[in-house]
Amino acid sequence: MVSKSFFKAGHTPTLASAFLYFDLSFMVWVILGPLGVAIAKDFGLTPAQKGFMVAVPVLSGALLRLGAGLLVDHIGPKKTGIIGQLIVLGGLLVAWFLGVHSYHQVLALGVVLGVAGASFAVALPLASRWYPPEHQGLALGIAGAGNSGTALAALFAPGLAQAFGWQNVIGLAALPLAVAFVIYVIFAKDAPGRPAPKTLPEYMAVLKTRDAWWLMGLYSVTFGGFVGLSSSLTIYFNAEYGLPAVTAGFFTAACVFAGSFLRPVGGALADRFGGVRTLSVVYVLAALGLALASFQQPSPWLALALIMFAMMSLGAGNGAVFQLAPQRFAKEIGVLTGLVGMTGGIGGFYLASSLGWAKQATGSYQIGLLAFAGLALLALAGLTGVKARWRRTWPELAGQTSGLRL
Repeated sequence: MVSKSFFKAGHTPTLASAFLYFDLSFMVWVILGPLGVAIAKDFGLTPAQKGFMVAVPVLSGALLRLGAGLLVDHIGPKKTGIIGQLIVLGGLLVAWFLGVHSYHQVLALGVVLGVAGASFAVALPLASRWYPPEHQGLALGIAGAGNSGTALAALFAPGLAQAFGWQNVIGLAALPLAVAFVIYVIFAKDAPGRPAPKTLPEYMAVLKTRDAWWLMGLYSVTFGGFVGLSSSLTIYFNAEYGLPAVTAGFFTAACVFAGSFLRPVGGALADRFGGVRTLSVVYVLAALGLALASFQQPSPWLALALIMFAMMSLGAGNGAVFQLAPQRFAKEIGVLTGLVGMTGGIGGFYLASSLGWAKQATGSYQIGLLAFAGLALLALAGLTGVKARWRRTWPELAGQTSGLRL
């Protein structure tokens, strides 16, 4: 799927730097989820409190993505990324040095970790602006595959917490972030021809466009499902199937790796077959996987297979949405990435928190999973309703008579 023209068209060091920055930022963004079993044990948290704890960084990251998107268009993605990484590194080191002594302090740390989640609005424009429209899906898919960092957290954090204590894991997380920061500073470069900065009303003008709201809604389901599950699955497998925290972390990592791997595949499929077609299939498969997973399975391995299937579908959908976005909003891709990423994070906050509330209210996660499966089908219905208009109007809006892959 990767052609020679792809490597000639863009800037590979920037693409690789964007991926690493995004990857390790996402690792710390969701780290409270893999540490959740240990944190809950120390502070005696209820299921609803556990769900809210892992949802706070997701919501914080969602809201901060808008600001990051504005900064990207105003000062450029590289400088914005440097600022964000320094804030996260500082927050981790302060929390480790002073210690985290209450549930409310955990939530405060979660707000700071949201800055790492805002990396989405930086890494994607940083990579995207180097590539022409025919390679947007794959380039954004590769950069966006940095959401695999959530798997690194699930893979290593529970075991490290068992060996050194969960508070020390917070300090250890700063080490790989520091390495990524140095690589980013040296190798990442802003693409030439960056759009001139706009006033705030000009930035917000994109919200007057229906298509922006549609893309925001579509991404709230694909990315919301992905990050909401990534944050919650360690706690889910521990509570629902009695798996030890380390084993539950391995199960979570498998699901996240599968979903992350499918993100660039989804972007490449969208380049070839069209983002609308790819998304239509994705929503059906994701809804099916989530609905089946909502029923208590006789084996955690069967539950793992079903959730992995759903995560792969959602991951492919993430790539497909961002194949569509630059075709319609090439000049506003920075702020649109922030807006779309914000609603994606809001979807993740909803899923993570609703799973905790469902568990506390009913003793099962079923209602939360079924509700999100319903949202996937609702997104499919909306996409079906707008696709004819998009195919008719987007080429003209982009100044092309043909060539868009919708």
